[in-house]
Amino acid sequence: MHKNVWILTVAQALMMSMNSLNVFVGGLVGSQLAPNEKLATLPVASIVVGTALSTVPVTMLMKKIGRKASFLAIALYSIVIALLAAYAISLEHFYFFVGCTFLLGFNSAALLQFRFAAMESVSEELLPKAASFVLLGGIVAAFLGPEVALLGKDWMPQQFVGSYVMLAVLFGLGFIVLLAYQNTLVDNSTQEGSARSLKEISKNPAFWVAVLGATVGYAVMSFIMTATPVSMHVMDGHSLSDTKWTIQSHIVAMFLPSIITGWLIKKLGIARMMIVGLVIYIICVAIAYSGHAFHHYFGALLLLGLGWNFLFVGGTALLPTVYKPAERYKVQGINELIIFSTQAVAGLSAGWVVYALGWETLLLLTLPLIVVQFVVLWIWKKSS
Repeated sequence: MHKNVWILTVAQALMMSMNSLNVFVGGLVGSQLAPNEKLATLPVASIVVGTALSTVPVTMLMKKIGRKASFLAIALYSIVIALLAAYAISLEHFYFFVGCTFLLGFNSAALLQFRFAAMESVSEELLPKAASFVLLGGIVAAFLGPEVALLGKDWMPQQFVGSYVMLAVLFGLGFIVLLAYQNTLVDNSTQEGSARSLKEISKNPAFWVAVLGATVGYAVMSFIMTATPVSMHVMDGHSLSDTKWTIQSHIVAMFLPSIITGWLIKKLGIARMMIVGLVIYIICVAIAYSGHAFHHYFGALLLLGLGWNFLFVGGTALLPTVYKPAERYKVQGINELIIFSTQAVAGLSAGWVVYALGWETLLLLTLPLIVVQFVVLWIWKKSS
């Protein structure tokens, strides 16, 4: 595997810790500082919105100054924002803190480009393997973020100030690792004159299979995962320990299959891989719908992570086959915008839906998205 892939995987493990740290700490800080308890989860939601709004600006930045310069600049930017978040907590200023977590969404959008940078560093037959390999950094990040948050929790009189100082340290380590990254030939390409319009590119059914595969994967996953702690702990009374174990296991299930996902795509093909992911989603919904015991939640969330991996890696591996090098930033930008705008809506609405309509209704609402992706896959295979 190319050196860049290893570098991006390590940097991902360090810098993506931001997401798990903020999910773990953001709501706790919010509960301490928010003027209204209903706003307590706003620091968690704001980073999702920030990510969605930053996807296109990030890809345009990379188009202008290249991958390496962008990655390094965003790492330095993230150090500053993490330290400002720590300062906001020390001031006990809720909206200042929310603004900082929103701005960290720019970092999250940049991290999403790591998988494309990895694929640009390898030959065509290694595209799926490179994309899935970088995602393995997410396993480390899932556990590193909360551990770092706890390590820095009581450093200062105001709790969790040290957590965000430690996050800044992780960004600094990520910056050091990324110094070894090398821009690829495709990153230095200047074939802008041969670029097609998005309208022309979108006429290829494979474009929609790739984009909607990752979009459906993220939307369904985010919708169910975000509502799980509320339904499991608050509504059904399962212990906080059981709820935490369920969510952590889900995150591992999201990233651990990346060890074999590239191999599976080679054996099954992207279409079959994504169909398997959709079938897994249907089984996930059926298990979750069938009861409220611990094993229902745990089993469903494991399958939810596995289905997400198959759909997201499949869509990511397929996307580079529909664009030329000169078109990559434009296509990657619209791809990320669609995926993470949809995820933001799913994540932000999950709490309201589970409270207003119930867990079972929330699960049923995911089925139309799954059916849409089945139809798009069928149209693609029929036209190819």
